[in-house]
Parts: sequence; structure tokens; C-alpha cells
Amino acid sequence: MAADLQAKYSKLAQEYSKLRAQNQVLKKGVVDEQASSASLKEQLKQRDQSLRKVEQEMDSLSFRNQQLAKRVELLQEELAAEAKGKKGKNKGDSPSQQGLQTQSVFDEDLQKKIQENERLHIQFYEADEQHRQQEAQLRARLEELERDSEQHQAVVDGLTTKYMETIERLQSDKARIEVKAQTLEREAKECRMRTEECQQQLRRCQSELNRQVKQSSSVIQEKVPFNDTKFSDYNSLNVPPHNRRHQLKARDVAGQALGFVQDLVAALLNFHSYTEQRVHIYPLDSSIEPVSPLNQKFSQYLHENAAYVRPLEDSLMQLHQSITEDTVTVLETVGKLKNFADHFSSYTHFLQKILPYQLKSLEEECAAPLCTTALAAKNQELQNDMKRVTSVFEKLQNYINLLALPSVQQDPMPQSSTSAVFTQLAACLHSLHDAIKEMSKHYNQKAGLEQELPTVTQKLRTTTECLLGSLGSLTNSTGKIATFFSNNLDFFTSSTGYGPRGGTVALNPLQAESMLANKKKAADYIHAIRKVQQSQEKIARLEQEKEHWLLEAQLGKVRLEKENQRIADLEAQLAAALGGSPTLHTAPASALVHSQEDAETEQRATGKEATLCTSLVGDEESREQLIKTHYMARVGELTTQLQISDSKAVHFHSECRALARRLAIAEKSRETLSEEVKLANQNITRLQDELATTKRSYEDQLSMMSDHLCSMNETLSKQREEIDTLKLGSKGNAKKNKGR
Repeated sequence: MAADLQAKYSKLAQEYSKLRAQNQVLKKGVVDEQASSASLKEQLKQRDQSLRKVEQEMDSLSFRNQQLAKRVELLQEELAAEAKGKKGKNKGDSPSQQGLQTQSVFDEDLQKKIQENERLHIQFYEADEQHRQQEAQLRARLEELERDSEQHQAVVDGLTTKYMETIERLQSDKARIEVKAQTLEREAKECRMRTEECQQQLRRCQSELNRQVKQSSSVIQEKVPFNDTKFSDYNSLNVPPHNRRHQLKARDVAGQALGFVQDLVAALLNFHSYTEQRVHIYPLDSSIEPVSPLNQKFSQYLHENAAYVRPLEDSLMQLHQSITEDTVTVLETVGKLKNFADHFSSYTHFLQKILPYQLKSLEEECAAPLCTTALAAKNQELQNDMKRVTSVFEKLQNYINLLALPSVQQDPMPQSSTSAVFTQLAACLHSLHDAIKEMSKHYNQKAGLEQELPTVTQKLRTTTECLLGSLGSLTNSTGKIATFFSNNLDFFTSSTGYGPRGGTVALNPLQAESMLANKKKAADYIHAIRKVQQSQEKIARLEQEKEHWLLEAQLGKVRLEKENQRIADLEAQLAAALGGSPTLHTAPASALVHSQEDAETEQRATGKEATLCTSLVGDEESREQLIKTHYMARVGELTTQLQISDSKAVHFHSECRALARRLAIAEKSRETLSEEVKLANQNITRLQDELATTKRSYEDQLSMMSDHLCSMNETLSKQREEIDTLKLGSKGNAKKNKGR
């Protein structure tokens, strides 16, 4: 995953470098366009100068032409005057041949000059007009090119700004995606570590549970030689045990069903409410004119929809609250299911009551003046859809009433019948989803046709959109309910929840009551056993203390007898010494003191064992008593070991239950972690799709920019060619004018 992200980031970097290169190309194109515009302006300035020069030359030529024309007129006048004088003076004389030839030459030359002058005037006028037209065209072309240049510059500036913003956004998106990727990688790593820890803990729990189960099985086999549940024929009170796992699963399933039904209730409330609003708007708007009596009655019934829809959620919530860990959840014991069935029947009757009004309301819409044939066909399809939805709700009502029947009659339903009812109920839920989906599709098509009508108001559009949204929510909620029921169909139809061992008869309410009573008794019994165990331990400890003090008393008695014997001996020695010498009297006294000190020292050194040995050797009764005491102590030790073994068995049993609970919690945690990993994978896929979409959009934009740049280059090249052509044409005209 990290390698894919790195590859995508490198691709983004390549795209960014490509964008920068294209941006440089665009900048260069803008600079070239500006340079060409400046060159065009310079050329225009030069042409203006050449034009002024040509105009000056034309003015000088016009002035020269006028002078020549005046001179020609003067010459013509002089020739005419001379001709008249010659006619007056020499009327009868004939001119000479040389004068006539000269006159004819002048006349021809003058005629040629006049024709040349006319031709030059015509050429000058045509050149002047052509020059003005070319100048006007060039000025218009120049203005157009300047406008195009400004537009291209604005486009280039806009594209540059846009691409800079896009690059900044891409960089920020890249940083955010990197942070998200790192977060997701860290979360995925943590999830993997937690999953491994949970798996290890699960394996440890399984091994520990197997070990404890084996130990408990051996203890049960040794301590419980008779199992009254093994043979059902010899046991008339074969009450099944309480299945805590089944109860947890049932509560979980009921909670999920409650959430889906809450969504369904919200969608139904919105659907009926928006239908009521639509009745007041179309085909007649109640704010302008009164609606028909049928639609008024239909609106009144729709206004009461909450009284039929809300109890569905409330009754199912009560059913969910009645399912706990300490209850027995089967069809025969769930009394709250009857309340839900009754409220569902009430809602079904409500649908049956409003069905004719729905059909009549659609017929009124078809009778409207602007109703088209296609819209009438869609209304007919919607009528069929509403009939189908009501029929499916009736089937659901029948199946739910069948499931609620055992809790009312307190009579167990056969397992085959229960499985068949649940299977048909699942199929009916899928049929409901299909019917509502079809109705939503037809309503969408109808809304599209209504948008084309000229009399559709904004209020009707808004209400129709809300109605379509409620139909979409209704489609989603029914689909989720159908999928949920199909996924849990094995749990609903299974016969492993409760039931007598060795039998195929379902659990009845009396057995459920006995089961709960036995569970309470078992809990009290375990509590009492623990108290008895504590009392036995206390009694054993007191017995040991009693035996200890009896032994101490016996040893004290032996020591007392020994001391009494020693005192008697001392008294005898003292009495014998009183009849002798003082030396003898003194000696026994010192001997008495030494003997007492020796006895005390010996007693401290030897302790109880020496005293016990002495008493065993010395006295037969004390020997028997000590042997009895020894065996009593041994019996006490064995009793203590037995009690410890029993307490360990009870402790292991409680640990097995705790480990089973921890195993269930671990399974739930594993499922939660699996969901989290799935969500993380979905997020990664979504981010990858967003990245691919962003990349694709950027590629499309770049290709569009490249095409636009190519078209701009082609336009600029065409403009350059036209400018070059105009330059060549202008230079040719200037040369012609100079030559003239």
C-alpha cells in the first residue's frame, strides 16, 4: 500500500513538473505575442510615415499637374489667338508646309500630354482609393489582432492563475492524503497488532479452557457417578439448562431489528406526511380553491398516520427491553411480540383504509386537463404498486400473527412450522423491498413528467422532491430489514437455543419458568457452597487449634507429673538429709538447685519431642493418646485437602465461565476490529478513486490547454503570414508610387 501511494505521489510530481513546463511554454507564447504586437505597431508606424511621404509626393504631383494644365491652357489660348491673327492678316495667302507640320506636331504632342494627364489622374485616384481601403483593412485587422491579443493575454492570465491554484490545491491535497495515508497505515498496523494480540489471547484462552474442561470433566466423572440427563426415558423432569449465549445473541438481534424498524418508522411518517401535503397542492391548490371532498377525507386519514406508525417502534422497543441475559427468549415466552403484532395489524388496517382514497386521488390527477397520456400511464402503474404494497403488508401481518400465537396460547409450535413461517416471512420482506423500490422508480418517472407541465409550481416541486426522498429512505430501510432477516434466518429457524436434552419437543412456558427457577437455585446453591466451604475451612482451622492445645495440655500434664515426682524425690532427700550432718544437708540442697537447673536446661533443649518420647516410653496411656492425636491430625489434613480440592473445583468452574465470557468478548472485539479494518480498506479505496479522478481531470484540463495553445499558435502563424503578405503588398505599392 505504501509503495502504491509513493508511486502515485511520484506520478503527481511528474504531472506537476509537466504543468510547470507547460506554464513556461505559455509564458513564452505570451511574450512572443507581445513582441509580435510591438513589431506590428512599429510596422504600422512605418507605414504611416511612408503613407505621409506618398501623400506629400501626390500633393507635389498634383501641384505640378495643375501647373502643366495651366500652361497647356495658356498655350492653347496663344495658339488660338495666333490662328485668328493669321486669318485676319493673310486671308488670301496659303500657309507654308513647314508651319502646318509644326502646328500638327504641337497638336499631337498636346493631345498626348492631355491623355497622359487624364490617365495619371485616373491611376492616382485608383491608387489613392486602393491605399485608403488597404489602410482601413489594415487598421481593422490591427484592432482585431490587438483585441485577440488582449483576449489571449486574459485567457493566459486566467489559466496561469487557475493552474497555480490547482497546483496549490494539489499540493495541499497531496499533504492531506499523505497524512491520511500515514494515519491509516498506523491504524492498520495497530489493528493488526491488536488482532494478533487477540488471536494469541484467544489461543491462550482456548488452551486454558480445554485444560480446565478436561480437568473439570475428570472431576465430574470422579465425583458425579450418575448423570440424570443422559437418559430422558428415566427422567420425567428433564429441564433444559439456561443458554446464556443464545440470550446474548437474541438481545443483539433484537437491538439491530429495533434500529432498522426505527428507520422504517421515520420513512413511513415522512411518506404519509408529504403525501398529505401533495394532496393539498395537486391537482388543486387548497390556498386558491377548495380540494375535492374525497381528497379532504384522504388528507384527514393521512393526518392520523402517526397514531398507527409510532406504536410499531414503541412495541418493538418494549420487546427489546424484555430480552435480557437472565430471561428465556423463545416464541412461547415472548409476550411482548403479541403487542407488536397487534400494532402491525392496526397499521395494515390503516393502509387498507387509505388504499381506495389513494387510487381515487390518482384517478383525479388523470382527469386533470393537462394530464398527458404518459402521465396517466404512470399513475396507473402507481395504483398497481400501491395495491401490491398493501397486499405484502397483509401477508406480513399474517406471518407475524402466527409467530405471536404460541405466546398467547402457551402451546409450543413444531419446529418445522416455525422454520416455514420464518422462511416465508423473509421472502415476504424481500417482496416488500421490491414493491417499494418499483413504486419509487415509477414515482421518479412521474415526477420527471410533471416537471414538463406548465402549471407546476415551486411548492409542488419541493413537496415532490421531499416525497421522493422519503421513498428513497423507505426503499433503503426495507432493503436493510430484508437483508438483516435473511442473514439471521439460521438463528431464527435453529432448534439449538432451548429444548429438553435428548428430545425434539420445543420449550414450553412451564419449562422456561422451571429453568429460571433452577438457575436461581443453582446460583443460591453455589453461594451457599462457598459459605459452607468457608465454614468448613474455619472448622478445620479450629479443630487443628483444638488438637494443638490438647497436645499442649497433655505435655503440660506430663511435665507436671514429672515435676511432682522430682519434688517428692527432693523432699525425700531433704528428709533424709535432716537426720544427717550439716555438710550432707548442705550438699543435697546444692544438688537440688543444680538438679533443677539441669532439668530446666534439658527441657529447653529437647523441647516437645523429648517430652513426647519420655511420655511415650514412660506412660502407656499417654502413648495411646498421642497415637490417637497423630491420626486425628492426619485425618484433619486429609479433610483439609479434600475441602481444598472441592474449592479448587468450584474455582475452576467459575474461571471456566469467566473465560467463556472473555472468549465471547474477544469474539465481539474481533468482529469489531474486522469491521474497522473493512472500513479502513473502504476509505483507502475511496481515496484511491478520488486520486484517480483528480488525476484524470487534470489530464483532461492539460490536454484541453495543449489543444487551445496549438490553436492559438496556428492563429498567430496565420496572422504573421497575413501581416507579411500585407507588408509585401504595401512595399510593392510604395515602389510603384515612387516609380510613377
